[in-house]
Amino acid sequence: MQNIKLTIAYDGSDFHGWQFQPQIPTIQGALEDALQKITQERVAIHGASRTDAGVHALGQVAHFKTHSNLAAAEFLGGMNAMLPHSIRVVAAEEVSQTFHSRWLAQAKTYKYRIARGPVLLPFDYRHVFFYPWPLDETAMDAAAAEFTGEHDFTTFAASSGSEDDDQERDMVRVIHSSEFRREIGRNEIEYIVRGKSFLRYMVRKMVGTLMEVGRGKLAPSDIPKLFEAKDRSRSGPTVPPEGLYLMNIEYPDPTDSLANAAQRHRAKP
Repeated sequence: MQNIKLTIAYDGSDFHGWQFQPQIPTIQGALEDALQKITQERVAIHGASRTDAGVHALGQVAHFKTHSNLAAAEFLGGMNAMLPHSIRVVAAEEVSQTFHSRWLAQAKTYKYRIARGPVLLPFDYRHVFFYPWPLDETAMDAAAAEFTGEHDFTTFAASSGSEDDDQERDMVRVIHSSEFRREIGRNEIEYIVRGKSFLRYMVRKMVGTLMEVGRGKLAPSDIPKLFEAKDRSRSGPTVPPEGLYLMNIEYPDPTDSLANAAQRHRAKP
């Protein structure tokens, strides 16, 4: 049996998120449909991140196991021939049986795009959050830095729908970096955040809170107070999904790759 790792890019505008839902278009569902046609097997594909409806990805990672003897490159070509144009497998490789896209992930990077120009072009409306009104970007920079480190993110997470489950969830997360970036000549700011893992809606609530700082409704010094409050009603609004992109997922040094495993096997007496 082969274990195949995929790196996937997609425009999430027309999908109800990553996770399979019956009779509803999802990224996982489209990938599994393509794999079933190729392998003639019922293949379960496991994603590193369950992106929500409307969220995009440039570096989603997934894996699946199959009895097929097709090479990884053949899976890449075959899946792209069957998938909608809004989903593309950008890399495929065979890895060892112990690789798991979700449980072995060490860090994830997300980007949120905020368009700042006076007019949003029709090609961009599904891919950015349009906000043409004034923002104090210097204050937003200072507030973004307050998210780095280990914190309880209860204030910045969506409810699971169950008070009991919410109480039992570990809400502590580690953020490695949190900053805004700007490119000269573009009427857009990008929020880039890298962390070990994220709670549902966490990045979108963080951005909504940073927008409140930009509007002058909160100060950078309020961010630590929001952590202490552990109250979801105190965060800024959850910004729309179309500006959010899963950019990259990091894994341990690829000592777990099939090539290294084969090399170790050949070295045995």
